[in-house]
Amino acid sequence: MNNIIEQMLSKYEIKNTGDEINALKEIIQEIVLSGLSRGNFFNEAAFYGGTALRIFYNLDRFSEDLDFSLIEPNKDFDFSKYFVYVEKELKAYGLNLEINTKEKSKEPNITSAFLKGDTLELILKFFPSEEKHKYDHILRDIKIKFEIDINPPLGAHYEDRYKLLPSPHQIKLYDKESLLAGKIHAILCRGWKKRTKGRDLYDYVFFLANDTKVNLELLKNKLLESHYISSNDIFDINKVKELLINKFNEIDYNEAKEDIKPFIRNVDSLNIWSKDFFISITYKLK
Repeated sequence: MNNIIEQMLSKYEIKNTGDEINALKEIIQEIVLSGLSRGNFFNEAAFYGGTALRIFYNLDRFSEDLDFSLIEPNKDFDFSKYFVYVEKELKAYGLNLEINTKEKSKEPNITSAFLKGDTLELILKFFPSEEKHKYDHILRDIKIKFEIDINPPLGAHYEDRYKLLPSPHQIKLYDKESLLAGKIHAILCRGWKKRTKGRDLYDYVFFLANDTKVNLELLKNKLLESHYISSNDIFDINKVKELLINKFNEIDYNEAKEDIKPFIRNVDSLNIWSKDFFISITYKLK
């Protein structure tokens, strides 16, 4: 196995097959980010979402997707021009995966793509001492989805961060306040089979535990874009709290818990989740 991959794997506590697959996905994500950086993708786009929060702010859950936003709107943006850099970076570490554009997204401002590879082949490359029969029950293909907002609302703030592995590279991402604005927007507006993603709630708790302020300008513009508020509405932190409290009165917390469980180790931390818990912590939002 490649020495760099061994070095990246060393930070994980691997106890079961699920841990192996989550570690595999995350290392692939970091290699993809390195390839995008090498292709100067971050001159025109920024990284955000749960994976950005985990990689750069130590969120203690795994995340499946890679989410990006253009810095300036560009409805003609062609993500495929960066595929060559991603594939070249992956091949440099002996990883055989394919990246393709996805079918047209239902959201006109979102461009999607996915990275696909043989799960068993990758597991045995990352964990060569394992026996094949252990993985008969898992899907043959591993998939990592990319989504790029090509017409983002105004108001995001950015920072440049550096990573040393798999090789030194620079990434532009939303700052923590802007990431929180995106997460609150997701809690309020995300259409996910009419349910709330437990992952969104988990991240929300993480932000509040770290005393993060919300980027109100970005949140307002995102909510206007989603037609969740109108331009005539008074919008301040108290309005945000009101909107969230209304939402927290509607959520099925058992469903939300089931959504997040595969991505975290300490499922007992979810026992406190309830309407009263989320409403109470929301009063601390700044």
